[in-house]
This record gives sequence, structure tokens and C-alpha cells, in this order.
Amino acid sequence: MTAPAATAPALDVLDEQVATLVRLGYPALAGDSENAFRARVAPLRDLAAGLGDLPPTAHGRTPLVLVVTREVVDPERTVPLLRLAPRGTRPGILDRNHGEAGLSPYRPIEAVALPRPDAYLLLDVDRGEEFCGVRPEEALPVVLGRGRTPLTIEEGIATVTHAPALLEKNRCFMLSGSRRGDRRVPALWISERAPKLGWCWDGNPHTWLGVASAGSRLG
Repeated sequence: MTAPAATAPALDVLDEQVATLVRLGYPALAGDSENAFRARVAPLRDLAAGLGDLPPTAHGRTPLVLVVTREVVDPERTVPLLRLAPRGTRPGILDRNHGEAGLSPYRPIEAVALPRPDAYLLLDVDRGEEFCGVRPEEALPVVLGRGRTPLTIEEGIATVTHAPALLEKNRCFMLSGSRRGDRRVPALWISERAPKLGWCWDGNPHTWLGVASAGSRLG
């Protein structure tokens, strides 16, 4: 009989995620020294300590994700830092079809309230594979009706940064928490053996794209 996966203190999980961002060069992207960057996220350590032990990432879910806001780091600069699990080497791709303005036109939808200002914790993230084959416009009311919140672009990038195993072949996901005033819904999928941030139409179902969501945000 296989032993159950061990839990881990939320504070340890957060510290590991901060170390990941430092290793990836987030301080430089933010215009910070390493110490200054760590100071930005230090207030979250008390919040994490209060969460106790967390279950491991498994079955398309991860319990905690550290999100750095676009006010600190431009998400277009973090997409190339994404890699596939377990040993992907190809950098993440930003779909050119977002247009000349890139990701800047995307904003959180009205139902999404983001903590401020620099960074926050995203709790109980689910890649939403139950919504594969469901139109995003039909899946979103279900997510909201459960008291959950759809992920934004920055939150999707953070999730794949810290829990890359959630992005798998035929189990990729929409980021319905970010919109740009039209029918486009951003999404993360796999292309050319690398993570890719593109978009799909709100009314089109895809058998390989779910709708990712979280239980709450803490900041």
C-alpha cells in the first residue's frame, strides 16, 4: 500500500516559492535587489504561518501559489521563464495573436477582487479540467456560483511557475478572470513542448481546455 503524500507547513511552501522567484530573476525584473524583493513579500509570511499544514499538489490542484502583481513585474517578461514539468527546457511562449499591445489591455473582470499592492497568496487552485469541452462563457457562472474565483493572467503564470505539473497535455486551462473588453479569453496550453499563453473565443469549447479557479486570495 502506497503511503499518503506528506503535508508541508504553508510557511515552508511560501519560502520555497520565494526562492524559486529569486532563482528565476524576479528581483531584477522588478528593479529590486534580492533583499528588496524579499522585503516585498515578507508580510505574507505571517499570513502563511496561520494556514498551518498544506496538502501536496495533486490531481490538478495545488493549495498555495505566490502571485506577484503586474505593478511589480510585467507578465510578458515572466512567460518566457515558464517550463513544463518535470524537466522541460523550452521557454514559455507568448502568442503573437494577442496583438501589438500584448497583455496590457487585459484587466480583471468585475467579479475578481485582487489584493494589493505587490504580492498575495492564491489558495486552493484547481485547473478546472471538469470544464474541458464546456464553453468558457458557460463555465464562468458555475465557477462563481460555487463561491470560487477564476484565475487572472498573472495568477495563471504564477500557478505554472510554482506548480508546473498542473499544465499537462489535454489538461490545460483558461484564465477567465482576465478580459480585454471583447470575446477573447486568455489561456495557457502546451505548444512545441513549451507552455504557451494564448487566447480562445468565449463561445468556443475545447476538449483540452478547462477553466482554472481558486478558493480565495489572501493579502
